[in-house]
Amino acid sequence: MAELGDYFRGFAVTFRKLFKSTDTGATLTVDYRGGKAPEGAEDEKREKTERLHGRHVLNRYEDGMEKCIGCELCAGVCPAKCIYVRGADNDPESPTSPGERFGYVYEINYLRCIHCDLCVEACPTQAITESKLFEFSFTNRDDAIYTKKELVVGDDGKPQQLPWEDWRPGDDEMTSGWMRATSSAGDHRYEGVVHWAGELGYGVRDPEVGQSADAGDDEGSAS
Repeated sequence: MAELGDYFRGFAVTFRKLFKSTDTGATLTVDYRGGKAPEGAEDEKREKTERLHGRHVLNRYEDGMEKCIGCELCAGVCPAKCIYVRGADNDPESPTSPGERFGYVYEINYLRCIHCDLCVEACPTQAITESKLFEFSFTNRDDAIYTKKELVVGDDGKPQQLPWEDWRPGDDEMTSGWMRATSSAGDHRYEGVVHWAGELGYGVRDPEVGQSADAGDDEGSAS
């Protein structure tokens, strides 16, 4: 009998929820059938976390030169094998990036990408980062393969905004925040120390507050 009682007690939460109303007054699911959000739903976006991994961007230095040097480290570290990079020698008279080489071909297949941010961690020049844009839909496979033309930021330093992308204010302000909470190499011992160069249109981004600061706040509130 004791075992039978434990069995029914295990369903206590299930039965409590079974008869509870699901009408909370808030719309959690937006119906996009028909090609666009319904009227009034355009502004219904959940708040993004500081370290959300979204659509990639290829950054440029404040003088306009590209940060990518075509080293292919991002492609080598990618577990989904969704990045294809080919480097080329810079024209000495009109270089694309500082140094000897630049990223001549850069492609990301978003049908494969898992947004793990390992490419960001591997990049030695902070050329590739992930924005906060997480809602971008494709109507064909070709659109899902982003080329360098679509990934590199414009002359104002802002990401390219493609027709199928739903950019909102703040989506481009702090890219790959979890990396920027530490050093460019992700070493926690350098948390809060800037180890990256300025970006076109943004300057030198401030480091975000890391997890240790949150832990410190918890300890302070507990005391």
